[in-house]
Amino acid sequence: MRQSSYLLAGFLAMFAATAFAQPYRAAMTELKVADVEGERDLSGFIWYPTDATGPETYDFESEVWVGTKVVKDAAPVTSRFPLVVLSHGMFGNAYNQAWLAGALARHGYIVAAISHPGTSTWSRDPELTRQLWERPKDISRVIDHATGATDFSQYVDSDRIYMAGHSLGGFTAVALAGARYDAAGLNQFCETQPDELACGILSDWKIAQTPEDRVQMEADLSDPRIKAFAVFDLGGTQSFSEASLRQIDRPMLVFGAPIMNSGLTLDIESRALIAALPESNSRYVEPGTLSHFDFLGQCKPGGYELLAKEEPGDEIICSDGGTARVIKHEMIIDAVTDFFSNS
Repeated sequence: MRQSSYLLAGFLAMFAATAFAQPYRAAMTELKVADVEGERDLSGFIWYPTDATGPETYDFESEVWVGTKVVKDAAPVTSRFPLVVLSHGMFGNAYNQAWLAGALARHGYIVAAISHPGTSTWSRDPELTRQLWERPKDISRVIDHATGATDFSQYVDSDRIYMAGHSLGGFTAVALAGARYDAAGLNQFCETQPDELACGILSDWKIAQTPEDRVQMEADLSDPRIKAFAVFDLGGTQSFSEASLRQIDRPMLVFGAPIMNSGLTLDIESRALIAALPESNSRYVEPGTLSHFDFLGQCKPGGYELLAKEEPGDEIICSDGGTARVIKHEMIIDAVTDFFSNS
């Protein structure tokens, strides 16, 4: 297994180096990508480098989450920067990886994140959820927008486009890298492992259950403009054909989370993915203390208790979500920036 582990001293050393190396401040503005048919408008945010010194505010306010400091709607640095597109997990939203987006902006990246219709916090229409093939297309539409006739296109280096995705966003990233959904193979797997989380979710969502939907799901959803991918504790590995995973020819950084508090089984998800990918262009990282929800933001003191009271069961997302999570974030930021800069 291609695995990297990190010690606490290494985390702190990387944090110091990362903080010293940040040449910009992070700015943020709203992102809107209209659908010409009016059925799947996309909304989210763009984080980008700025030299503006202030005023700094938090990108969002929450009783649970610690926001990321940004200068809203500031003037961008006049240069061209790599673009990173983020894809959130199941029923998440464009804020989920704001901690990563802000850090990447400070390192000289433009970062775009949208809330996927049908699988986001505020959009759970079953009809949209069923159209899971639209998730990769959402990312391609964001790239079209960022590199097209928009104010931001002059700042985007279209030769350096990257993607990162968490959980279902990791599934989305793998599809964009060229993996092909295999409905028959998944059904065969789920007959032997019916209790696996991904089997239940994809069945409940009625994914690829009609011939028409199967054609859409099994289509080539890849986007050759994306040069490299970071995949954070994905779900749904077994839904891809092994042959298509073996043929992925772009660099992929895969994080696995051995604290399995999400219901995902590491052996059939991240570990299975890295085993199937070509060894020459993939890297696997599995820090021993990492959990699935460490890819979400830092939780405020009292956030765990607030969720336990108002959304019983959801408090798990803030387990060890304070300063311990910040250290893990810095490790992830360092690994992702290093991987993208060398891909």
